[in-house]
Amino acid sequence: MKYIFIVQGEGRGHMTQAISLFHILKENGHEISHVIVGKSKRRALPKFFLDQIDSPVTQLESPNFVTDKNARSVNVLKTLAANLWKGRAFLHSINQIDAIVKEEEPDIIINFYDFLSGLYFILKKPKVKHIALAHQFLLNHSSFEFPKGRFYDKTSLLAGNRLAGYGADKILGLSFQSMVDESKKKLSVVPPLLRDEVKTIKTSQGDHFLVYMVNHGYSEDVKAFHYKHPEIPIHCFWDKKDEPNELNVDETLTFHQLDDEKFIQFMSSCRGYLTTAGFESVCEAMYMGKPILMVPVKGHYEQACNALDAKKAGAGVSSEIFDLEVLLDYLPQHNEAGDKFRNWCDTSTKRFLEILTKK
Repeated sequence: MKYIFIVQGEGRGHMTQAISLFHILKENGHEISHVIVGKSKRRALPKFFLDQIDSPVTQLESPNFVTDKNARSVNVLKTLAANLWKGRAFLHSINQIDAIVKEEEPDIIINFYDFLSGLYFILKKPKVKHIALAHQFLLNHSSFEFPKGRFYDKTSLLAGNRLAGYGADKILGLSFQSMVDESKKKLSVVPPLLRDEVKTIKTSQGDHFLVYMVNHGYSEDVKAFHYKHPEIPIHCFWDKKDEPNELNVDETLTFHQLDDEKFIQFMSSCRGYLTTAGFESVCEAMYMGKPILMVPVKGHYEQACNALDAKKAGAGVSSEIFDLEVLLDYLPQHNEAGDKFRNWCDTSTKRFLEILTKK
């Protein structure tokens, strides 16, 4: 069968999921004829993505979050205003998607939570099967537990799900643990899409902490901890455009541009992991048995949901402050998720092939 991927370009998770599924499908005789990635002025498309995807890749203007002036939290009003202002650019992107789809004639479009895909199906109504795939879609499940309060945020996120999944023949919710499918909602619960490198790498416990930040404003918090504990090595990954591939602050603090191979190496030997409550890297750390501190980006309700869900699954601890001191204090209490989680992840190839390759 022939597929086209449409991938959200914010952060690392959707891209690594696309890489994993790309290899699963290709290794089983299927074709991914084109990969479309939403782009942002704040972020460059990481080299690791282009290295792993050997199909044509096209970047298109796509809706993105807007952060505050310190690059720490999501500014909801500015996000809405900026995306409305760029409406004409998004229409151009939709026309480009339409041209690619008409040329390639895929059997299935798989959308990794880019809103352009939903807008494309609303405006163009293509006669092609549509699969929507993301952890966010698990929030549609009747058993999903939401953070208390924040009714407006919950309503907005579910509306975003409706947009991203518009016209989907099937919706796949990536989950930390197995749950019952809900066929009336077209919802199938699926395991994380972890790459073989994550599953096969040898793990150890070194003396360094690993940090991944979606918004580079959190670097000041990392430095504050570092100056209190200069004896603890810290490796930080970010995608701050104007910085070198490796920024050595001193002997024990280094900031790295996103490099997936290097990131996995540092994760496999880290003492603990601090991240801004995305889904994918939390799953990677859980698979390796690493203690995790999750800090949802302020104003990013989806990450608040992720942190609660991951904590229930045994990932680690969550906090409202981006402070490695919290992780340091948590380490003696950690009990890793264990074989139950790893066994669930190891069903991914079979599960995705069952769902995606049926005519």
